[in-house]
Amino acid sequence: MTTPPRTLLASAALAAGLALPAAAQDQVTYQLDWLPGGDKSPIYVCIEEGFCAEAGIEVSIEPGRGSSEAITKIATGSSDIGSAGMGALMAAVSGENVPVTAVMSIFNTGPHAFYTTADSGITTLADIKGKSVATSPFTSSNVFLPLVLADNGLSEDDITLTKSDPGALGPLLMTGQADAIIAWLTDVSRYTGQAAEAGKEIVILPWSDAGLELYSAALVANDSFLADRPDVAKRFVAAFQKSLVFAYENPDKAAAAVAAQVPELSAEDVKGSWLDASKLAFNEVSDEFGLGTFDADRLAATWTRVSAAQGLDPASLDPESVVNRSFLPAE
Repeated sequence: MTTPPRTLLASAALAAGLALPAAAQDQVTYQLDWLPGGDKSPIYVCIEEGFCAEAGIEVSIEPGRGSSEAITKIATGSSDIGSAGMGALMAAVSGENVPVTAVMSIFNTGPHAFYTTADSGITTLADIKGKSVATSPFTSSNVFLPLVLADNGLSEDDITLTKSDPGALGPLLMTGQADAIIAWLTDVSRYTGQAAEAGKEIVILPWSDAGLELYSAALVANDSFLADRPDVAKRFVAAFQKSLVFAYENPDKAAAAVAAQVPELSAEDVKGSWLDASKLAFNEVSDEFGLGTFDADRLAATWTRVSAAQGLDPASLDPESVVNRSFLPAE
């Protein structure tokens, strides 16, 4: 029997001590919903720890400037898959039926919160009444603020709300120019550190504890990517989930993975941010329903909140239409 040419070539290469070319890996473009940081650790872990490579995937990362931009880039095919807020995805599909689908929950709890200091006298959300509150003009928290206030018997008329640059929120709070600020739970370490430097103690009032239960960041993908390369999508989702667990169990290595690819970030700062963010993924919700899953009732509650916050017709979207659970690894 004649030896196949490929076998002859392989034998010759081995005899000569030459390495054979590695099998080509599938290329995937990952879209961030914001700039790199600790809350984005899993995708950097996937690359640095080799989980994506083990899955036969080579990843390139694109930075973002918000969930709406991320969804647009994924919808147009500029990126294959990435992170975006479920609220933004639901609103986009409701309004324009964009070809993007959520395949895994990253954060099953909203990140929104009031931050104040122990000397402000604010210990519950109801204590916000009559106080000055500073927020960023760009945060999605502003959309949900009226709902959270209403849930607690208040309205925006009950507070003095000012909008400031995100970098000014901490100083405004620490100097007493604002009684409270609106910020995400991914920034607990940063504001706690600022408070310590000012000789103050931070008090955090998560909106999830005040009735705002919803899914936030999710892994979302272009529908054509899912349809045309389902095997690649499944392998990527499995590698991402593995990376999420690894980052949770190894926060130092997770921080090092981000710093290795984004040298302008220090591993110390990244670690604090990731430790804060990881609580939005690993909690009683993930304990009950499983990591990365979408519970039907919680999904429906998310749409109820999103539609109310953005003045959308609740009947304009079936929340189940924005998710596809088939790409998650089997339990």
